[in-house]
Amino acid sequence: MSAVLSTPPSAPATSPAGVLHEVFGYAAFRGAQQEIVDHVVAGGDALVLMPTGGGKSLCYQVPAIVRHRAGQGVAVVVSPLIALMHDQVGALDELGVPAAFLNSSLDGDEARRVERDMLSGKLTLVYAAPERILTPRFMAMLASLHERGQLSLFAIDEAHCVSQWGHDFREEYLGLSALHETFPGVPRLALTATADDHTRADIVQRLQLEQARLFVASFDRPNIRYTIVEKDEPRKQLLRFIRDEHEGEAGIVYCQSRKRVEETAAWLDAEGITALPYHAGLDADVRRRHQDRFLREDAVVMVATIAFGMGIDKPDVRFVAHLDLPKNIESYYQETGRAGRDGLPADAWMTYGLADVVNQRRMIDDSDAGDEFKRLQRGKLDALLALCEAYDCRRVRLLGYFGQPYRDHNDNDGTAEAAQAEAAGADDMPGASGRALRCFNCDNCLHAPATWDATEAARKALSCIYRFRQAGGQRYGAGHLIDVLRGKVTDKVTERGHQSLSTFGIGADVSDAQWRLVLRQLIALGHVHAEGEFNTLALSDSAREVLRGEVPVRLRVPAETKPRGKAGRERGPRGSAGKPPPMPLNAAATERFAALKAWRAEVASEHNLPAYIVFHDATLAEMAREQPDSLEALGRISGVGAKKLEAYGAEILRVLKD
Repeated sequence: MSAVLSTPPSAPATSPAGVLHEVFGYAAFRGAQQEIVDHVVAGGDALVLMPTGGGKSLCYQVPAIVRHRAGQGVAVVVSPLIALMHDQVGALDELGVPAAFLNSSLDGDEARRVERDMLSGKLTLVYAAPERILTPRFMAMLASLHERGQLSLFAIDEAHCVSQWGHDFREEYLGLSALHETFPGVPRLALTATADDHTRADIVQRLQLEQARLFVASFDRPNIRYTIVEKDEPRKQLLRFIRDEHEGEAGIVYCQSRKRVEETAAWLDAEGITALPYHAGLDADVRRRHQDRFLREDAVVMVATIAFGMGIDKPDVRFVAHLDLPKNIESYYQETGRAGRDGLPADAWMTYGLADVVNQRRMIDDSDAGDEFKRLQRGKLDALLALCEAYDCRRVRLLGYFGQPYRDHNDNDGTAEAAQAEAAGADDMPGASGRALRCFNCDNCLHAPATWDATEAARKALSCIYRFRQAGGQRYGAGHLIDVLRGKVTDKVTERGHQSLSTFGIGADVSDAQWRLVLRQLIALGHVHAEGEFNTLALSDSAREVLRGEVPVRLRVPAETKPRGKAGRERGPRGSAGKPPPMPLNAAATERFAALKAWRAEVASEHNLPAYIVFHDATLAEMAREQPDSLEALGRISGVGAKKLEAYGAEILRVLKD
């Protein structure tokens, strides 16, 4: 049987559209991909900001293939992680694209073979880390290719690593400006999923991309549901979240410390959840084994520090949970973006508390960074706290941080949001009609929280901290402060004589949870700061403005989000009328889907690849639903390119028939 995959009319195999269809099996580009690809194919430089799961890799892989077929040589991809290189090269090999990587996992003979293939023009793409690319040996090979006109482009992935303002700075990226200085005229494409204005400016300056065209795709991930709750026995909250909504599904849980990672993974495992720890302190072989299991097996939960995640292409991660507050919104956005890369419903869930705020602020204050850097990091933390404490749409706030207005995916002029808001009777964040913008896929939009004026409570808290100093010159932590405000007669209160303070019991009408929220906000805004080993609270200069009533404080009423359960999660719209979930499979199609997944698992095992590199679940689901009965019909399924049709077509038809 010969493969049949027709290229669309007017799209020759050497054109971007032809390559997209023939190699990758897709009928059309998404969003800004077409414009980016055309610009780079024509020899232009570009800085691309595109969310995780938005298709960044196609933006350099398609131009690399097009330019290679036009006789313009090999593309060099700068990649920071060995695991990412292996997955990308494995995926390209499955597509029939000659690609290789150069890294420390190769022995000498293997590395020399890759170098020979690169110099001889056999390879379309070569992946390498920045520190290898900048070695004299590698630069000499690039010079040889450049002299012969056989250096097609440079793609700098995870470009935010070059910025000291960013959340994942890597010093080795700083030397990459040498590529432009040494090889002028070779197009460069810098790509990242997250970059605020400071980081963007740093990328442009450090990589000498002043003349590059900037492409900023929408940061909205409409299939991701955002939920943020206050800490109340967080491990139990996490377990309830997983069991209620993601039983038997893959996910990532982020923790701040290595100890917390190991304890949480062991606890989840004891509770019947397949969980693995991952952090930089583990042996490299253990990290590799755990990552391989996560990528290749179903229903594995990875509990990790931020050492895990960059370049993880697993498309069926159904949730990302944070047990501790990240450093900033960029980190939060990039980490949550690892969920739902296949466009199907996914969850970003986070729990946070007062200790998170204190710890993050202390790490900033105690760092060796300069005052300007500390000021910027405090501002980033404040923005993240504002997102956590928000009582309006979280998606609107998240997009606003990156300078993008919220737009309904079916209506770009804002009228759809206005209609939604009017139906909801909301007026918190005005849209085109002055009504609130709501995404209907975050906890605040789905379960609008009650709010209260906390200005007077904030003044009482500050006044009590002041009275402590007057009464004995000592400082106390949040727990004791709340006990005094609520009028609790504890041993510590009695020992210190604090029941006689004028502030004793003046906040009895405010719950413990509300007081914690007030203190978080006061610390986040810098009116209160924590000192010493025991996080005792002290007033900052700006507290005077709050005490005088000049700074209003309005907060959400704390409440645990009600468990939705799997059935509840799938009811109603997913996101803002964005990409809908695929049509549900009937009983026969579900059986075909299961058979296709079993076949895919065998192929992936034989090829030593993660199953999703063979075919994504969405592609298998479409096969099961459409039940193609010929190679021509199979070739029309999205994600089935010419090489895969030739390699697997007959077997897939057999599985579907059986």
